[in-house]
Amino acid sequence: MSLQFSVLASGSTGNAIYVETEDHSFLVDAGLSGKQMEALFQKIDRDMGKLSGILVTHEHSDHIKGVGVVARKYKLPVYANEKTWQAMDGLIGQVPVEQKFLFNMETVKTFGSLDIESFGVSHDAADPMFYVFHHGQKKVVIITDTGYVSDRMKGLISNADAYVFESNHDVQMLRMGRYPWSIKRRILSDVGHVSNEDAAIAMSEVAGDRTKRIYLAHLSQDNNMKDLARMAVAQTLESRGIRAGEQFDLFDTDPKIPTALTAV
Repeated sequence: MSLQFSVLASGSTGNAIYVETEDHSFLVDAGLSGKQMEALFQKIDRDMGKLSGILVTHEHSDHIKGVGVVARKYKLPVYANEKTWQAMDGLIGQVPVEQKFLFNMETVKTFGSLDIESFGVSHDAADPMFYVFHHGQKKVVIITDTGYVSDRMKGLISNADAYVFESNHDVQMLRMGRYPWSIKRRILSDVGHVSNEDAAIAMSEVAGDRTKRIYLAHLSQDNNMKDLARMAVAQTLESRGIRAGEQFDLFDTDPKIPTALTAV
């Protein structure tokens, strides 16, 4: 069996991604309630009780809302770096000490045939980081919740088979929208979220010969739309000599509907 994944939920209201190999399976974040998480797992025909653990990216509520509930109910290991543990400890309720594990930034943990590599991003959280999954020759990258994609990040995530890539907002929608200026400034900052156009520029620089699928993730409920994100990303890619649908395909994600469990 190859490396498989599903974007269970993605957006301002909650985020969770499922990744599996033949011998291990992980949940990256659990930003919805325990009941919602269970319903999402039913939709992809998987059992939460068989998870190898939960990998936490950072302590914002749309990423950790269900972490404590799910970890306690299914007795799952939870992995996060030290500063993230400190920031989220009071937010997820008591997790037994034997279920709490450190996953330091810029390190690799090996679980059977699966290597998971952590890397830092630029976001207004304690110590935010995301993950690259390596299985044999296959590579899946998850990168959302970052204000920009640095050259260091690009080096780590280049030429993956599949990406779950932030395409958070349309700049004009955000500027003209109802948010107070303080929030707009935060989203547009280097520790905020990546816009459709900036996401596409980064995609054009990291996608390689083996890249076949890019999922547009963490779309703002108020400042983006699926069709707009896909069109803006495709247009920016085309301006840089890349035709979506030829080298690789673009896929939507949804706050409530999982993507199909897909092998890379």
